[in-house]
Amino acid sequence: MTSPLDSLTRSGHLEQIFVNGEWTPTGSPSLVPLVSPSTGDTLAELPLGDAYDVERAVQAARTAFPRWSASPPQERAAYLDRLHTLMRERAEAFAQALTIEMGAPISYARSAHVPLAAEHLRVARDNLASYLFCVQRGTTAIVREPIGVCALITPWNWPIYQITAKVGPALAAGCTVVLKPSELSPLSALLFAEIVEAAGLPAGVFNLVTGTGPEVGERLAAHPQVDMVSITGSTRAGVLVAQAAAPTVKRVAQELGGKSPNVVLPDADLPRAVSLGVAAAFRNMGQSCSAPTRMIVPRGLLQQAERLAVAAVESMVVGDPFAEATTHGPLANRAQFERVQTMIDTGIGEGAKLLIGGPGRPAGFARGWFARPTIFSDVRPDMAIAREEIFGPVLAIIAYDSVDEAVAIANDTVYGLGAHVQGTDLNAARAVAARIGSGQVHLNYPAWDPQAPFGGYKQSGNGREYGVEGMEEYLEIKSILGYYA
Repeated sequence: MTSPLDSLTRSGHLEQIFVNGEWTPTGSPSLVPLVSPSTGDTLAELPLGDAYDVERAVQAARTAFPRWSASPPQERAAYLDRLHTLMRERAEAFAQALTIEMGAPISYARSAHVPLAAEHLRVARDNLASYLFCVQRGTTAIVREPIGVCALITPWNWPIYQITAKVGPALAAGCTVVLKPSELSPLSALLFAEIVEAAGLPAGVFNLVTGTGPEVGERLAAHPQVDMVSITGSTRAGVLVAQAAAPTVKRVAQELGGKSPNVVLPDADLPRAVSLGVAAAFRNMGQSCSAPTRMIVPRGLLQQAERLAVAAVESMVVGDPFAEATTHGPLANRAQFERVQTMIDTGIGEGAKLLIGGPGRPAGFARGWFARPTIFSDVRPDMAIAREEIFGPVLAIIAYDSVDEAVAIANDTVYGLGAHVQGTDLNAARAVAARIGSGQVHLNYPAWDPQAPFGGYKQSGNGREYGVEGMEEYLEIKSILGYYA
């Protein structure tokens, strides 16, 4: 098939934004390079939006809101169904775009990035079909209404997955949106705008403005006619957005950083717990906010866990992301590559035990943002590699002497996004899960559940995505007293 980069170039959409149902040039002459993670070469240059583009998009969304918010739920569900169908039909184009723009192995883009993103649209459609926007409580009507115009700010690490996780429930709720994708991974966002156009959504319901955080993201957050901002990104970015939004007292939903623990209980199936734990930590080359990058194991099982962890890494294939055999491609961008290298050096300097990996590129790679999957053991909870979000393929193994100590280590973090607990005694695993301060806890590597609310405690953010709760983030609550009198 034709490369999505070539297709977007031929259509002219690579050089445009999508506002009020039309493809249009930006108002700014500024460009950003699209850089191949595999080679470091510039593939194309894309325009960056500015204040003028933000204003156009917000006004389009504001104009479209009264009609869209009053539309019957079944009408909105039909549009979501079209988007879901179109995404599935164009799945290969989305997968290739992800491999080009952020280095996802093509097999993983096909099996995870794209189908899971499509699921968010399906779930939004299904939840909308059964949701009660008005319920009776005594003589009072409890009504949920769409909050208004929503600015959606999405990251580069799971580009299309995070777009659909926000756009789906926002549209289902009856909100209109302005999407600002990461300027580092714009292709999948442009492809999504194309399916919005193909689905025939009313003009202004969905708008796409590319651009940087300071120029577009913060302007959207500060805009007085934007009613809500939903951001997925670093904790630092979330703070900046919240500060920009504060003067207008708008709702801000944040899905931010993490340093997720993986508590391996003494009775766990150790080979399964460790091998799947390494796989989960290094999923998407470790570039996942909820990746369980702290493996907390009983001290008496430490050496066995180390051997199993090394074996798990040795089975990985780091290589060309377009090769079918590749399990792990490059990191998504130069800044992230340099961050990972710095943190690996930090771990060595802190005296952690390097089991496998280390600094530099894997053998055979002289360019591109390829990193060596790295595991440290004998990690103390006070080390930087145990405390800071690295956002790459670096795992810290930490030993404990009692379950109480394991829980204390798990909670010894400013974050609280995801957590894992492994154990054959399910009641004991449940008891540990109840003691961990985290928005999600996974017991024994369950299947992904798109209906499970996802979000953080502490500096991992606030609000929830996915499931019914994800849609309710975009709704206001109105009480009409005496309605049933």
